[in-house]
Amino acid sequence: MAEVILWFNPRCSKCRGADELLRDAGVDLDTVHYLDTPPSRAEIVRVLGLLGLDDPRGLMRTGEPLYAELGLADAEGDALIDAMAVHPVLIERPVVIRGDRAVIARPPELLLPLLAEG
Repeated sequence: MAEVILWFNPRCSKCRGADELLRDAGVDLDTVHYLDTPPSRAEIVRVLGLLGLDDPRGLMRTGEPLYAELGLADAEGDALIDAMAVHPVLIERPVVIRGDRAVIARPPELLLPLLAEG
């Protein structure tokens, strides 16, 4: 198992920046193209916990047109998690997971403290 998991979208400059920082640091990395291989609902719940987020919107791209199309502004926690599981485009990126911690690396440099911990 890799030391770090990166939820990655190759079209995203922040994802590419996070990938570059991790590779330059020599990190054993598992890159997950989350749009092609979406995380399960259980994995989204787990990552929300690792991020320390009570509100799933902290892991969501609320500016994504689909967010508005699905009427998620008025949705509650479980509905938001379900929406991310079905529509991974709603998941904020990049997410970097290491052990029992995770960070949304926007900007990519936010992942550096995660690397310094271990």
